[in-house]
Amino acid sequence: MAYVEKTHRFGLLTPSSNTVQEPEFSALLPETISLHTGRVAYRDITPQEQMRCVRELETESRKLADAEVDVIVFAATAPTLPKGKGYDRELIKRMQDASDRPATTAATAFVDALTRLGVGKIAIAAPWSKTMDTPMVAFMQASGFEVVNSEVAGYVAGVDLGRAGPLAAYELGRRADRPDAEAVIMPGGNWPAVSIVERLERELGKPVLANNAVSLWAGLRLLKCVERIPGYGVLLRDHLTD
Repeated sequence: MAYVEKTHRFGLLTPSSNTVQEPEFSALLPETISLHTGRVAYRDITPQEQMRCVRELETESRKLADAEVDVIVFAATAPTLPKGKGYDRELIKRMQDASDRPATTAATAFVDALTRLGVGKIAIAAPWSKTMDTPMVAFMQASGFEVVNSEVAGYVAGVDLGRAGPLAAYELGRRADRPDAEAVIMPGGNWPAVSIVERLERELGKPVLANNAVSLWAGLRLLKCVERIPGYGVLLRDHLTD
């Protein structure tokens, strides 16, 4: 194995049941950026687990800081939503205070990405239940976006979602889209959707934002060291730099 010198360290906070984020982030990151992961307890996609998950943010952020990561991304969408708009910013502050590193969350990344793309109307294709989708819709509406449609796949167990495969994500993305939606967003970090983003964008004729691609984009924007990553949609291809 050839040695490649690393110039940056990317810190990822992922749920304990997540089996998708590490492979997807590793596949997309340039070879000069290493991935370092912390895990917070989060087994099932339920309101109870949402609140339990964030109790470990400070502990895991400090551990990532021990590795001297350059940025920390909490790439789980659902745990950043239960207290509405502004809660994601509270979590970012907690991570930054604990680690002394720049940080962001998946929910924050969705807002920043849609704003960057000039999108006002969205469709949501989410892997979880309708109960879990309610705070997602409310958060996006409170953040200034019109949600023209939202579809869910109904997964509860995180490991089951990780086994779903990209075809399930693709089909839900197609089903969620509406003619008046300017973009389709696909929250859920254990939703293996990154590989189907480019195909969906070609077929739908609009941006498709998958959770892990958006979270990676936000972290790389903080690092300011990558110009473009082709093959995974317009966001990573054309909007990594100002």
